[in-house]
Amino acid sequence: MTMKIGIDARFYGTIGKGLGRYVSELITHLEQLDDRNEYVIFLRRENFDDYQPTTPNFRKELAEYRCYSLNEQILFPLFLRRFHLDLMHFPHFNVPILYRRPFITTVHDLILLRFPTVRSTTLNPLIYRLKFLAYRLVIANALRRAKTILTVSRTTKKEIEQLFPRTKNKSIIVTDCACSENFGNNENKNESTERTSAPKKPYTLYVGSAYPHKNLERLVKGFDQFRRQGHENYSLVLVGANDYFYERLQKEMTREQLGLGVTFFGRASDEELADLYRNASFYVFPSLCEGFGIPPLEAMSYGLPVVSSNQSCLPETLGQAALYFDPEDIESMVTAMSRLADDEGLRTKLIEAGRIQCTCYSWRDTAARTLAIYEQSLQKNDERHQQTT
Repeated sequence: MTMKIGIDARFYGTIGKGLGRYVSELITHLEQLDDRNEYVIFLRRENFDDYQPTTPNFRKELAEYRCYSLNEQILFPLFLRRFHLDLMHFPHFNVPILYRRPFITTVHDLILLRFPTVRSTTLNPLIYRLKFLAYRLVIANALRRAKTILTVSRTTKKEIEQLFPRTKNKSIIVTDCACSENFGNNENKNESTERTSAPKKPYTLYVGSAYPHKNLERLVKGFDQFRRQGHENYSLVLVGANDYFYERLQKEMTREQLGLGVTFFGRASDEELADLYRNASFYVFPSLCEGFGIPPLEAMSYGLPVVSSNQSCLPETLGQAALYFDPEDIESMVTAMSRLADDEGLRTKLIEAGRIQCTCYSWRDTAARTLAIYEQSLQKNDERHQQTT
């Protein structure tokens, strides 16, 4: 028996950052694995042209409902009813409360609940508090009603069970993330195109957002100490869209007279990002909380040694292939960066371990496990239907 499966892809592509990567890689590999079931991919206008179905059993539909909005909660479920889906996959916690057909959901992290701070939003405190309570209600509803809960690390699974104890009786399955296949063939680290925008070597690299849990305020303070302790030739390159949070970081650095040797690269194209990875001396990831941690894994795939926070899922994802530090202790961060900068043998060891660590994860495997969960959900639905007839 075939299924009609819907996938909420409104985060598809670069607009969704890490979540967008998850959605796009999942759909790409499902197209390669499943030629039997019918799929309906729901996108917004801004990413509708980014996805082009490559097999006849996949089609796309425009679902112009902004995420985290009232329209998403009220009108989106009414829109979905038209398609008579056997199963809907919401790859984020924002499941419409009014959606009543079978669904599964992927919970990538609980950062929103673990770090409820007004510094993570541009809203005024009262509105932020109300929105926070609404988020918690939506998350609780999604976890309570989902046929199966997917998550991307054992760490996040444990957090879900701790914050929502009733889920311990539900099926919570870990389906890892991975590096994009585009990040695989990078053996020729020194054979990159020199660009006028390329930073001066040596430099350490960070790729990602400047949200509060990313801990960049401590990173720039730690880097300032790192330079003053014998590494004044190093620079720190921060790669990420120049949004409100990066602008706030720059203002704070100016106020505290920090920033010597720090470059705000802004958004990087795929080609620029590849060059940045290839030419960096090492990668630093100071985050306080993550769901999986794709960027340091991608850095490893480029032959970069990684120095990382020891919090959240990062030791789970990176294993023995990173040098760890306490992200809340600037001295610990500085010591780790100094060790990596000064010890060539350690760098070589971590580079080799990192390449091996990358092979532990595969988007194809993630899609295959997800497909098996789709089919199990259909089987359970059929069994329940037979019991009631």
